[in-house]
Amino acid sequence: MTENAQQQPPATTPELPTQYAPAEVEGPLYERWVERGYFSADEKSEKPPYTVVIPPPNVTGALHLGHAFEHTLIDALTRRKRMQGHETLWQPGMDHAGIATQNVVERELGKEGKSRHDLGREAFIERVWKWKGESGGQISGQMRRLGDGVDWERERFTMDEGLSQAVQTIFKKLYDDELIYRAERIINWCPRCLTAISDIEVEYQDDDGELVSIRYGEGEETLVVATTRAETMLGDTAVAVHPEDERYKHLVGKQIKLPLTDRTIPVVADEHVDPEFGTGAVKVTPAHDPNDFEIGQRHSLPNIAVMDEHAVITAHGPFQGLDRLEARSAIVGALRAEGRIVAEKRPYTHSVGHCSRCKTTIEPRLSMQWWVKVGPLAQAAGDAVRDGKVKIHPQEMEKRYFDWVDNLHDWCISRQLWWGHRIPVWYGPNGEVVCVGPDDEAPTGEGWTQDNDVLDTWFSSGLWPFSTLGWPEQTESLAKFYPNSVLVTGYDILFFWVARMMMFGLYAMDGTPPFHTIVLHGMVRDQFGKKMSKSFGNAVNPLDWMDKYGSDALRFTLARGANPGTDVPIGEDWVQGSRNFANKIWNATRFAMMNGATTEGELPPAEELSATDRWVLSRLNATVAEVDALYDDYQFAKLSDALFHFAWDEVFDWYVELSKTTFMAGGDGAKVSARVLGEVLDVTLRLLHPIVPFVTETLWTALTGGESLVIADWPSAVLVPGADAPGGFRDAGAEREIETLQQVITEVRRFRADQGLQPGQKVPARLTLDGTALAPHEAAIRQLLRLQPEGEGFTATATLPVSGATVALDLSGTIDVAAERKRLAKDLAAAEKEKAQATAKLGNEAFLAKAPDNVVDKIRGRLTKAEADITRLQAQLEALLAA
Repeated sequence: MTENAQQQPPATTPELPTQYAPAEVEGPLYERWVERGYFSADEKSEKPPYTVVIPPPNVTGALHLGHAFEHTLIDALTRRKRMQGHETLWQPGMDHAGIATQNVVERELGKEGKSRHDLGREAFIERVWKWKGESGGQISGQMRRLGDGVDWERERFTMDEGLSQAVQTIFKKLYDDELIYRAERIINWCPRCLTAISDIEVEYQDDDGELVSIRYGEGEETLVVATTRAETMLGDTAVAVHPEDERYKHLVGKQIKLPLTDRTIPVVADEHVDPEFGTGAVKVTPAHDPNDFEIGQRHSLPNIAVMDEHAVITAHGPFQGLDRLEARSAIVGALRAEGRIVAEKRPYTHSVGHCSRCKTTIEPRLSMQWWVKVGPLAQAAGDAVRDGKVKIHPQEMEKRYFDWVDNLHDWCISRQLWWGHRIPVWYGPNGEVVCVGPDDEAPTGEGWTQDNDVLDTWFSSGLWPFSTLGWPEQTESLAKFYPNSVLVTGYDILFFWVARMMMFGLYAMDGTPPFHTIVLHGMVRDQFGKKMSKSFGNAVNPLDWMDKYGSDALRFTLARGANPGTDVPIGEDWVQGSRNFANKIWNATRFAMMNGATTEGELPPAEELSATDRWVLSRLNATVAEVDALYDDYQFAKLSDALFHFAWDEVFDWYVELSKTTFMAGGDGAKVSARVLGEVLDVTLRLLHPIVPFVTETLWTALTGGESLVIADWPSAVLVPGADAPGGFRDAGAEREIETLQQVITEVRRFRADQGLQPGQKVPARLTLDGTALAPHEAAIRQLLRLQPEGEGFTATATLPVSGATVALDLSGTIDVAAERKRLAKDLAAAEKEKAQATAKLGNEAFLAKAPDNVVDKIRGRLTKAEADITRLQAQLEALLAA
């Protein structure tokens, strides 16, 4: 068959465009998948279930790189399991995001000159629902862009009627079991949002403040305390010292004067105090500090609140009505005037909590709130991991999990908001308290009112794995898809979301944990390892990169960086490299199809396969086994890397190139290679599909004529007639033979490049391959290395012995051999001099004792480079001298 004839596509195979255009393919292809119901999960199916929930993004949110990263990993897992024959449910949905959403709508009202109080509660909530319908949930469209294979028919929202029923049901159950209670405790309070906020909603950063040391008491009975929050001293009700601190034993139990007030406060002994820190004495303000509150409880101290919900001073006196920061400055000034300031340090950098929504400094505040008694729930959540019911991956993250659940404090679940699940408790005119379940009638009549607070967003999202399946109803979906197979989420919410799901799942579902495996990933960072942030100027909109390079390119880049539990650096250059990989897959498949690659019929028997065919099939089976093992261990980076190197290095750069000689020759050999190449591409595209679904779907359907990779079978080991073996066909001999061939070609290519020859430049050569396994490959060697037959007047000016073969080159017409020898000798002498100098310095003990580590490391690097240069230059010189 002629070369021109080989370039024509088979009549039965559709011709692919010369270039892959992601923007033209991705959108229509995704909609076709959805329309055909490929992602829909059937609870009546007899297939084994595989369930994953999406960590519900906020309804106010947009797709960021963190979402894209997490969704890529989940999509890869679910696509593979679907191909493996599981009834796969990837559950989508969104979180109502109480504070964030209320803030968005309140800002809109502010533009109209109104507040939520102008509208009233019911009208405001209607306004939020309207905003949600018009503006919320843009992330759903962005998920489609990314290729998320979720079951859109099951999309849920944490304020849906069914999920609201689940929230009310579990609240009532916890309340009846005395695991929910109302009490006055210290909470994180945002003076801007005017609500308690959870620990996850507090962001800590180093702020410049002041540390002032204040003298309490008079005469012999004085103590010095240090504080960064002088304004809270108005609420002090004691000074605490350690019981064993000899300096203050004579003062324990005595009353001392509290400056700027007409009060005296006791000195108490408490083991919480560190006698080695500061003066060993601390002021105790139970109403404005969580640790002080605990001390106050132990010593029956009064709680004196000196700030209102706006962080304005309420204590009587000259500071009343001042903002907390204004009061801080005024109080320090007044103390200084009385001579009570012992020391001042400015600036004093310390960690300060801020509201994650509005960035206001949070205020610890004593407040009446609703709490979950987490002791028994946390115990069960810890035991589920200890007993092996739930596995955490990577395993080293278990310690962080246990450190959290084993030391968990009771959870404040009430929020002073209007948007959210309102607490289902009614108060009667005579002090009655009634908790109402979803099937109960709320009390009516004069004087009955419902609690004004709503529940923490994490309370409803903690029910996500089973509330989305219809609980508390015992639905078919719940029976089929609970518990979830795996949870994929960031290590940063291990404590706040994962632990709550574990507690609620075990409690509500009769001891059955919500998932079998927890897979924790890191955060996406820029290419220098820095956190991405708009303020840093390094934040990236993933849609921009998808528009520029295609969704597959972004997905593959993210997957290649996904080492378990570690952060993921990413840069645009890497996404561009992944785009090049997608193009490589496209071009290689297009070449294969133009040369008759097919998936029809059985593979030829082993005796009809060339060593190259046997090698690529053997390497294919090794890759299938490796990728399966890495998927099962959630090693996304390693499996992506294995696929990249197999596809690009072994299939495209070697097998396809080696096959060109066969295709040009035509005949039976070309037919065999066409069938082998079709098989290799079929399996490779299947393996790649979960991570890069769009380009692989387009190519696979064109190559095989199949309906869709989404519902195709996951590849198993390839079998070759007449050479069946456990685990599929393997041929160690063929692998060694082609590895030798690769060594020869690589070494000669390197030598050509070192001599400045262009890749396409033809050079006369004599090949001595007799007695080696390379003899059948002479045509391929000559083609890939652009080596002409030696011809008349051939003069060997360079000789390369490689792997038992000899390649003699005639460079007389391409380079000045004498000048090249002289240049190499000069470079070799310079490298040897560099080695000698570096060796001398590293052998000088006096130098090593004085030189900084980075200087010593730099010299070691120079030595390593010099040694590599010497080896390379000697080999080149020997090759030329052997001529």
